[in-house]
Amino acid sequence: MPQFVIERDIPGAGSLSEAEIREISLRSAETLLAMGPHIQWLHSYVTEDKLYCVYLAPDENTIREHARRTGIPADRVAAVRRLIDPKNLT
Repeated sequence: MPQFVIERDIPGAGSLSEAEIREISLRSAETLLAMGPHIQWLHSYVTEDKLYCVYLAPDENTIREHARRTGIPADRVAAVRRLIDPKNLT
């Protein structure tokens, strides 16, 4: 299944409390369950004003539908074309 990186503009994301992060995460997970097994959340990175999330999904439209249903923005969605891993360089 294709992998996507989603950039979500969330001002102050790095300052969100554990409870706020948990609420956002639970909302996302509940929506994923409702949408079925064809979309999966792998992990997310929290920076000062953004979340970068990595998902598996059949296409970008599925990612955007998840964002619409959760109310969590998907400002940029990019399909991963290749993974570069320094462990594989030798």
